[in-house]
Amino acid sequence: METCDVLIIGGGPAGSSCARELIKAGLDVIVMDKASFPRDKVCAGWITPAVVEELELDLDHYRQGRICQDILGFKTATMGGAEVYNDYSHTVSFGIRRYEFDHYLLSRCGARLVLNTAVSDIARQHDHWLVNGNIRASMLIGAGGHFCPVARYLGAKVGKTEQSVCAQEIEFKMTTQQLAQCNIDAETPELYFYPDMSGYGWIFRKDQYINIGVGREDTGKIANAALQFMELLQQQGKIPADINAHFKGHAYLLYDHAQRKIVDDSVLLIGDAAGLAYTESGEGIRPAIESALLAANVIKDSQDDYQLQKLQPYNDLIVRRFGKKHFKQKSWIPDKIRLALANKIITNRFLSRHILLNRFFLRSEVDTLYR
Repeated sequence: METCDVLIIGGGPAGSSCARELIKAGLDVIVMDKASFPRDKVCAGWITPAVVEELELDLDHYRQGRICQDILGFKTATMGGAEVYNDYSHTVSFGIRRYEFDHYLLSRCGARLVLNTAVSDIARQHDHWLVNGNIRASMLIGAGGHFCPVARYLGAKVGKTEQSVCAQEIEFKMTTQQLAQCNIDAETPELYFYPDMSGYGWIFRKDQYINIGVGREDTGKIANAALQFMELLQQQGKIPADINAHFKGHAYLLYDHAQRKIVDDSVLLIGDAAGLAYTESGEGIRPAIESALLAANVIKDSQDDYQLQKLQPYNDLIVRRFGKKHFKQKSWIPDKIRLALANKIITNRFLSRHILLNRFFLRSEVDTLYR
């Protein structure tokens, strides 16, 4: 029987970041994940300077044998429309490979690891949790993404009543011949939005790697949308014609659409398990990191008393950090006008820079989370 103070289900950025903070405070932590690391993860794969700061990431150390691509600009457009280019005088983000990034964070967190092990059973017994019949913990944290078993335990109706976003993505290392045929600037990711604002596609080169993906709310169209987007890029001569990699899928909740319970007696959810991806962009790494740090602080302040009354401040901190949700509020702006305004923002250089990029994607106006 393994015992610990805190058991974290999920070894992604949220789980490993929370574990690292709790271990600093002297708690005994186990991180459990159904996968072995390193593992592939569907994600465009870039982090902002705020994430670097919040993770206390030493970029010089991280760059040793890993991809960390400086991003100095973005191209935006509606799907098939004219592109708008915004360049910056400084690095506004860093391109990373989740295969490397997640493994790095998990390896440095200091927790005991139980990998390649799926959750088969969660039981509450008196003052502790028993997971899979052989791990006993005082506190349980769900960090297992959209399909997190801890979220299910707390009542999440995964795939039923939730309005999720589905994404499909490929990332692979290009051959020398493919590199010669790739017309994507490594310092400039490209974003292509659907005119109905149901989602967007992206293409991002990181050194010799290329990442292509699509995310949409109308999930039934995602497979065809991904293939059509890649065909469009090939027709435009942006990517090689001989790409034969297969798309991989992923789902997540936008913050305004998530209605999951995220805290209860001796248990809470962080990251995608809690449904924290930014509503405007779908970006989930920064919310995952910040929720992990907030959760760790609440757990440390609880002084080993993990009753709901002591953990409730976590829910309040999430609302304070990410705002009140608006899923029940219908916009007073008619859809036709709203879509016209959105398209104007995407296709206008000034508006795309200050609203779409700075405010929604880079969150450059939002201060980093103080520890």
